[in-house]
Amino acid sequence: MGGKSGDEPVSPAGRFFLRPEMDQVINCIVGFDNPIDVPSIKAEFQRTLLRYHPRLSCLLVKDAKGREHWSPFSKVDINDHVIVVDDAEDDGRVETFVEDYVAGLAVSSPLDINKPLWEIHLIPTRRAGILRLHHALGDGTALMSLFLASCERADDPSKPVTVPDGRRPKPVGFVALLWKAIKVAFFSLIFAVDMLLRAAWVKDDPNPITGGAGVELWPRRMCTVTFDLDDIKIIKNRSSATVNDVLVAIIASGLAKYFKLKPSKHSRDDVRITGLSMVNTRKTPGLQDCFRKIKEGKADWGNRFGFFLLPIWLQNNVHDPIEHVRQAKNILGIKKQSLEAHFSYTAGAIIMALLGPKIATLINYRIVCNTSFTLSNIVGPSEKVMFAKNPLKYLRVTASSLPHALTLHLISYNGKADLQILLAKDIIHDMETLAKCFEDAFKEMMLVSISDI
Repeated sequence: MGGKSGDEPVSPAGRFFLRPEMDQVINCIVGFDNPIDVPSIKAEFQRTLLRYHPRLSCLLVKDAKGREHWSPFSKVDINDHVIVVDDAEDDGRVETFVEDYVAGLAVSSPLDINKPLWEIHLIPTRRAGILRLHHALGDGTALMSLFLASCERADDPSKPVTVPDGRRPKPVGFVALLWKAIKVAFFSLIFAVDMLLRAAWVKDDPNPITGGAGVELWPRRMCTVTFDLDDIKIIKNRSSATVNDVLVAIIASGLAKYFKLKPSKHSRDDVRITGLSMVNTRKTPGLQDCFRKIKEGKADWGNRFGFFLLPIWLQNNVHDPIEHVRQAKNILGIKKQSLEAHFSYTAGAIIMALLGPKIATLINYRIVCNTSFTLSNIVGPSEKVMFAKNPLKYLRVTASSLPHALTLHLISYNGKADLQILLAKDIIHDMETLAKCFEDAFKEMMLVSISDI
């Protein structure tokens, strides 16, 4: 099918996610408090999401040169996109059943390109739904904003859904601004070179979570670790850090514990591994701004994110758990002073335009293969929300599997932070042990923090 004059070209990042090597689908997992009313879900989806996001009513087509476009499709039938899972067995495995189901979707479960690239899986017996959206439609921030724009507050539907905004930069003088510009230029150059070397030959040493080319096709398992945001803020205040600093520290400490329990022949006392951390590159990055623009019809769709290399030193001789927070604060503080994420986004777009999607995808694929894990973090609503008048018990997200054997997706909702762990089960054999390592890391930091109060 060829592109028509009214069609909209797919963004460079969207073309990257359409390549077979990196075909990505975002799976948004929603748990409901009350039994699922399938007709109400369908009606609300048509009333809100289909109206807010025009690409949900578009087909993916290619022109004569093979360039992908979004072509409006007027025959969208909600029934063609809703899959009701017939699960009559009540075995008490509510969340684990859903996690196993999504883990199966994460591997080799592409969306049908003969219709708009989204679908809804409803599991009435588990009071859960999975909204599957192709990553070419938008990034996590855009799609989360879309979903939240379709929700209402459970306590008072007349009030807007609120999402915590990030810190606003403080005004500084000329000298401080000049010094900041010098540091940004220096760190950006260093990290850009590091990223180019990762695309060439530099890679992490073999370790217990090492993936590689082809691992994206290996079977997956999934589980969730939940943290209380109030407890995380206690740790944050104890260390004069940020919530993100604490979350990265929990991951670093948890992985250090897991590596100690699962040594390999390459094990050392101190190991450095590298993750890929996703960053929203929009000028107004707040989720609140994004879904406000959706309701105003001014949404910035597509993929507007980059990534940076996140080095983590897994040290077994750290006796103070808060030291992990200090290290995370230092690493993220330096990363914030660079344009590394913007470099990855811009460089990818330029390479895509000049050399085509095949070369651009190969470079990104090599960077993934030469690192150890993926990390993304999305800030969700502060209060409980409802969709189709049904309050949400939990809100989680994951995506299609990557060459990484471990992908971590964090999302906050209603005072909780859920860490979604998706792993290649033939590489990381003991998922429960890894989850417990993260839980123990959090408990140790919390214990030290409250003992100082």
